[in-house]
Amino acid sequence: MNVMNLINALPGAAAQGLVWGVMAIGVYLTFRILDIADLTVDGSMCTGGAVCIVMLLAGHNVWVAMLAALIAGALTGLATGIFHTFMGIPAILSGILTQLGLWSVNLKIMGKSNQAINVDKYDLLISLRFIKNVPIYKNTILLVAVLIVLLILVLYWFFGTEMGCALRATGCNDKMARAQGINTDFSRVLGLMVSNALVALSGALLAQYQGFADINMGRGAIVIGLAAVIIGEALFGKIFHNFGFRLLGVALGAIVYYLVYQVVIWLGIDPDLLKLLSALLVAVFLAVPTWKSRYFSKPTKKGGQANA
Repeated sequence: MNVMNLINALPGAAAQGLVWGVMAIGVYLTFRILDIADLTVDGSMCTGGAVCIVMLLAGHNVWVAMLAALIAGALTGLATGIFHTFMGIPAILSGILTQLGLWSVNLKIMGKSNQAINVDKYDLLISLRFIKNVPIYKNTILLVAVLIVLLILVLYWFFGTEMGCALRATGCNDKMARAQGINTDFSRVLGLMVSNALVALSGALLAQYQGFADINMGRGAIVIGLAAVIIGEALFGKIFHNFGFRLLGVALGAIVYYLVYQVVIWLGIDPDLLKLLSALLVAVFLAVPTWKSRYFSKPTKKGGQANA
């Protein structure tokens, strides 16, 4: 095990972590703000990548392609939202149905299961070849980091508006929100649209970074997203209390996840086991509040003392 091999691989891991950090922020919005575990992300991740690559191959500008991917992701969230609110299907099942349908949609968008793009022939925003020995303005790590900061600023502003506060209130207590005259169904649909738009944007970035869009590129994305959220909260939760900084902590959690992934590969451990370990990690951290209340909280005395 050569340490230099690990050091040389870390910038690539950090870049990939930043790309997935955009997706993790989208997962955070539904999981922590709306209190929904949205499984649409496994499909909308691929949708974003597929739309972006197909648009680029058709000769469109990279920013236009990414905007199209963003809109496509929002539409996948709209589909899940309609299933959940208009049709009354439980949120988790709505996400599964949309994810299932997106498999066919993504195949139709790409025309086949895998669509590659050559960085030498097309003007891509980022690429795994733009990490070392390139001008600073083309560096993948810098560009994605700046993009994440801009996204966090926009989200921080949005969730401070009346509509954003209504969305947060819906996730916190939907019955109280309805009592205050908030259309909670609209808030849920809007939240799902914003979340999946970010996930699709991450898919567009990932497709450019790796040079292809693949029908399986979003498989297990929800586990990676939840792992990034959990790691970010565990490492930075006591430091970051502001909403914007919490979003930043989630993105940093994705970077930590991929740095650990790189260390696992360097140690010679089977990387196929990483998603299993991620699933166990997420399960344990989600179980901690229940374990605390059930096994470690002090019993409370019921009733009062009898009068003498």
